[in-house]
Amino acid sequence: LFIISLIGIAFALFWLRPVMIPFILALLFTFILTPIIDFQMNFGKIPRFVAIITTFLLGFIILNIFFVLISASVVQMTSNADTYQEQIIQLIDKVTNSAHFEELGIDANSIVQPFIENVKKGIGGVLVETINAIVKILSKGVLVLIFVLFLLIGRTRQVKLTGIWGESVTRVKRYIVTKFMLSAITGLLVGITLSILHIDLALVFGLFAFLLNFIPSVGSIIATLLPLPVVIVSPDISTSTAIMAIAIPGVIQFAIGNVIEPKIMGDSLDLHPVVILMALIFWGMIWGIVGMFLAAPLTAIMKIIFSKIEFTKSLAELLAGRTDALES
Repeated sequence: LFIISLIGIAFALFWLRPVMIPFILALLFTFILTPIIDFQMNFGKIPRFVAIITTFLLGFIILNIFFVLISASVVQMTSNADTYQEQIIQLIDKVTNSAHFEELGIDANSIVQPFIENVKKGIGGVLVETINAIVKILSKGVLVLIFVLFLLIGRTRQVKLTGIWGESVTRVKRYIVTKFMLSAITGLLVGITLSILHIDLALVFGLFAFLLNFIPSVGSIIATLLPLPVVIVSPDISTSTAIMAIAIPGVIQFAIGNVIEPKIMGDSLDLHPVVILMALIFWGMIWGIVGMFLAAPLTAIMKIIFSKIEFTKSLAELLAGRTDALES
């Protein structure tokens, strides 16, 4: 019966994703913005509504700066598209020549030529798809913005939450705010590093490093390897620069994710790493890439709820990786 209930809940979450995803994102943004608003009210002695407006204006300015920088990077990539195509084709030729397909009786041209044609068409297609994806995200962002505004306006006074909801909000809020700050530092350092090394789309890769840092375990790996294709096809980059473009961001990701973050956050979510990976798959299947971003905090909330219900306490211990509690 319990498993059937979980399947039913999963189906409901999948069906309601057009509304649930913007609402959950708005809730998380509210966690991030609330300390900024409270700071203005406590130290600036300004009314709450004015603090909300100034916070939104600040966010709008920051988003516009990001948009201008990313647009400049995309324009730069478009202007270098022909160079990238030539480098990719030369790289393919080098690989096919060194592989000696003719000696194996394989017609390399029949294999490589369709791929080269796709490369010639590919960069323009990728840019169009990227622009369409940005427009789609912005259209959904309007709904998130409306939710955030109503959540902030509706919170008229400080209320101390207790019980399951209070513990969930406290733990997830601490995780989100800390993760946001560390991810911002990670993205900033990666973007600056790649800019100093003169890597194309450095600021875009910095933004991706910030965003992907919210995906536990695999996000930092993807962010580190993401510049690799651009590094490979850039003609003016030396071997040492190419190595540094991957190694230095990797060191930054490792230092912040494996050294600094555990010391600051501790085990705030109390989830086993394997459980987090399984949560990534589960929430990714239900809500796509957004589900992967939300996997850790949502699973932490589930664990807290399970820990407060008698017949699911053992499941909560299992999510925390404490299998010895199940044997006792």
